[in-house]
Amino acid sequence: MLRFLLLSILLTIAARMFWRLLEGAIEGYTGRSRSARSSDVPARGVQMVRDPVCGTFVVPARAVSLVDGRSHVYFCSDRCRDAYRARTA
Repeated sequence: MLRFLLLSILLTIAARMFWRLLEGAIEGYTGRSRSARSSDVPARGVQMVRDPVCGTFVVPARAVSLVDGRSHVYFCSDRCRDAYRARTA
């Protein structure tokens, strides 16, 4: 019984290694990586702006924003936006 369990674990690990190797070969051949297809990664050439409170760079399309006079100010979080409001009020 123990041999069967160890053999099944070994085969599972070997199969996973084979599939990872195959995926890596395909990604290397096509030039596309799995992480590049992720929607969390901004496209190249996207202009990022600096949060005036903490200095973090954010993508304007995904940032918390505030209209300050005639310009838009972008923040990484609601906490930074609220701190900015308190500081400028």
